[in-house]
Amino acid sequence: MSDQQRPTYEYGHGLYESPHPARQTVKFLTAVTIGVTLLLLSALTLTGTVISLILATPVLVLFSPILVPAAIVLFLAATGFMFSGGCGVAAVTALTWIYNYVSGKNPPGSDRLDYATSVIADKARDVKERAKDYGHYAQNRAHETTQGA
Repeated sequence: MSDQQRPTYEYGHGLYESPHPARQTVKFLTAVTIGVTLLLLSALTLTGTVISLILATPVLVLFSPILVPAAIVLFLAATGFMFSGGCGVAAVTALTWIYNYVSGKNPPGSDRLDYATSVIADKARDVKERAKDYGHYAQNRAHETTQGA
């Protein structure tokens, strides 16, 4: 096909020509070449891994009385460091939040803390009033009991 005979297709705002068959062939061959190369590298990696595992198995079996406890110790040490680091980060975060709250910057969640504080203060006030009323009641009862006896 000559350039004048090739069909054009409308796409978006402009026109583009249909791809040349040679260009499609080159794209296909490039994709096949890359795919085959990656497949061969994958097969070589798998083969190398299996051979390494076959060669390393006797060594691992011989040294397992040393390697297993060492792995456990390393795991526990790493876990301990991670936990202590996490606790440190949590402490710094909490102290930063408290500092922001005390300095009046209203960090996230401070409104809920203020609400909980007011609810607890209301309940404490109610308990104090009830205790006072009960104290007066008990005192009056004791006074009536001593007067009646």
